[in-house]
Amino acid sequence: MIRLIALGLTACLALAGCAGSYAAPEPARPAPGMCDAAAVQSYVGQKASGEAGAAILAGSKARALRWGPPNSAWTMDYREDRVNVRYDAGMTITAITCG
Repeated sequence: MIRLIALGLTACLALAGCAGSYAAPEPARPAPGMCDAAAVQSYVGQKASGEAGAAILAGSKARALRWGPPNSAWTMDYREDRVNVRYDAGMTITAITCG
């Protein structure tokens, strides 16, 4: 009986030694192309167009552009590499944000 208990304790100690050797994976690093909406706020109040969108995309250094038409719903997924451009019924840009 004592041998059985000693064997069980030895096995537990051996397994406990393995528990500390696990290294958690390193968190993912942000991808290049992070959005900077502050750099393109001068486009708020201008007309929404393909040319404005290209300039906003380049100026914000984002990888993707998402247009937000009036009275539309957006998904809530957040992407650090995307610039969002909302405009009103008159095609005037009302807000530029990242996400």
